[in-house]
Amino acid sequence: MKVPLLSSDFLDRAETVYADRVGVIDEPTSEDSLGELTYGEVARRVRALQAGLDELGVGAGERVAVVSPNSARLLELFYAVPSSGRVLVPINFRLRTEEVEYIVEHSGASVLLVDPETNQDIPTVTAKHRFLLGKESDDALLRVDREPEPWGDASEDATATINYTSGTTARPKGVQITHRNIWVNAMTFGLHAGVSDWDVYLHTLPMFHANGWGMLYTTAGLGVPQVVLRKVDGTEILTRVGKHGVTLMCAAPAVVNAVLDAAPGWEGPVPGRDRIARVICAGAPPPSKTIERIEEELGWEFCEIYGLTETSPFLTINRRQREDGDKPIAEIARAMSRAGAPGIGVQLCISEAGEVLARSNVVLEGYWQQPDATADALEGGWFHTGDGGSIDEQGYLTISDRKKDIIITGGENVSSIEVEDCLYAAAGVAECAVIGVPDEKWGETIKAIVVRAPGAECTEADLIAHCKQRMAGYKAPTSIDFVETIPRTATGKVQKFKLREPYWSGRARQVN
Repeated sequence: MKVPLLSSDFLDRAETVYADRVGVIDEPTSEDSLGELTYGEVARRVRALQAGLDELGVGAGERVAVVSPNSARLLELFYAVPSSGRVLVPINFRLRTEEVEYIVEHSGASVLLVDPETNQDIPTVTAKHRFLLGKESDDALLRVDREPEPWGDASEDATATINYTSGTTARPKGVQITHRNIWVNAMTFGLHAGVSDWDVYLHTLPMFHANGWGMLYTTAGLGVPQVVLRKVDGTEILTRVGKHGVTLMCAAPAVVNAVLDAAPGWEGPVPGRDRIARVICAGAPPPSKTIERIEEELGWEFCEIYGLTETSPFLTINRRQREDGDKPIAEIARAMSRAGAPGIGVQLCISEAGEVLARSNVVLEGYWQQPDATADALEGGWFHTGDGGSIDEQGYLTISDRKKDIIITGGENVSSIEVEDCLYAAAGVAECAVIGVPDEKWGETIKAIVVRAPGAECTEADLIAHCKQRMAGYKAPTSIDFVETIPRTATGKVQKFKLREPYWSGRARQVN
């Protein structure tokens, strides 16, 4: 027997097993907040939404776009839209009007739902059907008096969501994630993260970002209460952890830094220390010093994962093993800076050019309406991540850098991540980014862009000396620029192409 793996399986189980348990705690400060909803209530609202889309004439395969910060209504759409055979297009609410407009048009969305606050920024973006999330969308779409039409041709290979990449140098690409991708990602990520129905999950990660890494499906399937956080604030995160008994969150490194900054001003024990709340990070691994602080100052367990929007996103995890129990925290932190070991069902290899390649059931179906880009990304039957890396004898992956960010100076490859990690350990460094700039003698040389911590007086000479004391001399920056801010994308990625631009302007290539 073969039963299709569908995104609906997770909420279906939540309604069957945990119908009376509070499943979603909406952001209390939001206009039209839904407050606390049991999983039974969430399931009923989801069916009412599907019935409303039926009434509008939105058929299977049609795209429903949404622009919103984290909210219970956004969460409901992740359950309602794909499981009825339609395709959800969750859009980054921080994008500019023209970027949102491009995504809505490129995806061909027939329905657009917009958060009232976000609507002020994109008033001109429209679709055949457009609603504000809240009372307006509830009145227009919730049909509690009728059952939705069943998805008669349900297939695990159908596209469930189209997630547009951030597009730092070009138009974003629409990543087609199938029901099978979602199902496998949710199960394997949840297994490796040790999720159970004893957990309480805090949504610090934007749900639009790679479908909240798929954790919103994992948690529903296991009956985990989900606490919605609309806006990241370190003190507010600590408050929610304490109030709701949070045990698990997924977060970008910047979110962790916000909590670390807030913790010294917290009265009493840090919430979560008593139950060892765990925080799962992705993106570039935070500096080992930051990992030490998470474990020591917060008393939380740190885990690192690696993946991409195109891989649903879970590929690897680095979590402390039983054998590490007696090791010094500094040693553990250094080991945790690796991206991690592949999850179950994930195959990794390194190409001759040093690029990380992956094969798994979580790899995208393709890029929406971009067959050439799809063929390039899946050339040779492997997904080409665009990241440079290495795999050690334990099978652990270390990401050295985006391939384009490798600095080749005097014939030696230098990972900017390694240099940045060293700089973050220096007194007075709040943020930094490392790039290669042209040099007549070495081809490229290393430049650091640094934001000083408030009140810090570290100098260029101080930081260069710090690096030379801790790594090979050729890896140390030869110059440092001090700035107020470092440019980032809407999802928090450092825009190194903007940092390079003044130094490489007028040159045909950005490598020497």
